[in-house]
Amino acid sequence: MKQSQSEYLDVRGLRYHVRTWGDASAPKLFLLHGWMDVSASFQFVVDEFRHDWHVIAPDWRGFGLSEWTREGYWFPDYIADLDALLEHFQPESPAHVVGHSMGGNVANLYAGIRPERIGKLVLAEGFGLPPTKAEKAPERYVKWLEENRDPPILRPYATFDEVAERLKKNNPRISDERARFLAPHWAEQRADGSIHLRADPLHKMINPVLYRVEEAMACWRRIVAPVLWLWGDGEWMMKWMKGDKALLDSYRACYRSLREETIADAGHMMHHDQPAHFAVAIEAFMARAA
Repeated sequence: MKQSQSEYLDVRGLRYHVRTWGDASAPKLFLLHGWMDVSASFQFVVDEFRHDWHVIAPDWRGFGLSEWTREGYWFPDYIADLDALLEHFQPESPAHVVGHSMGGNVANLYAGIRPERIGKLVLAEGFGLPPTKAEKAPERYVKWLEENRDPPILRPYATFDEVAERLKKNNPRISDERARFLAPHWAEQRADGSIHLRADPLHKMINPVLYRVEEAMACWRRIVAPVLWLWGDGEWMMKWMKGDKALLDSYRACYRSLREETIADAGHMMHHDQPAHFAVAIEAFMARAA
C-alpha cells in the first residue's frame, strides 16, 4: 500500500486537510471525493496507478479531517475552495482533475467558470443533477427552516466493525478488507468511546436553493478541457437522472471534447469496487493527446 501524507492548510478561513501521495516533483493529479466520503477513499486507486503522480486529495469542508463550518454548506463554497487549492498547489499551469459524484459536480462547474485552470477533467458519475421545478421552492424553504430549528444528527456507532458494516450496506460490492480499511478514516472515536462519522451533520440539511440546470449548462459550455465521463455499470446514475436519456444527451452536447467509458462490475462507488479499472481509465485518458 502506498503511503499518504497529510497537510493542513488555511483555505478561506477553514483548516483544510489535504491527503497527498507521491513525490511533489511528479505530475500533479487532483482527486476530489463525493458527498459523505473522504479523501482516503482514493487509496485503492492510488495503489493501482502505474505512473508516478503527485496525487492531491482534499477532504472537503465538513468532511474527514477538515474543519466544520457553522454557516452550513453551499455549493459556491466548494467551488471557491477548489479555486484556492489549485492556486496553492498548481498556480502556474492547468490542473488535471478527477472528481467523483459531488466532487465531479464541483469540478464540472469550476472547469467552465475558470476554463484556463483545467487541463483534463474526469467526472466519475458526477456530471450534473436532474432539473428541479420552481413550484418546489416554497416547500424546500419550509423544510430548511424546520431543520434550522431542529438540525439533523448522525447516529453514533459502538465499534469500527459497525462502521465497516454500514459501508458494506451502502455498497454491497465493497470487500470486507476495504471496508475495514476505510472505517477509521470514515469515522473517529471520541472521548466517551462512541464512534462518529467524520462528517458534519449539517450536510444532511436540505438545500433550499433549487438546482438551476440552465446555469450549470452555461458553465459546461465554457469548458475547453477534454472531458471523460466514467460510468459504473449499475443503474445508479440513470435512476439519479430519473431515466431521462434526452436530458443526458442535452448535457453531453455542452462539451467540446467528451469521451465516455463504463467501468465493468462497478456501481456508483467505482473507486472502491474496481480501483484497478478506474486507475487504468484515468491514466489512459491523461496519456491521450489533447
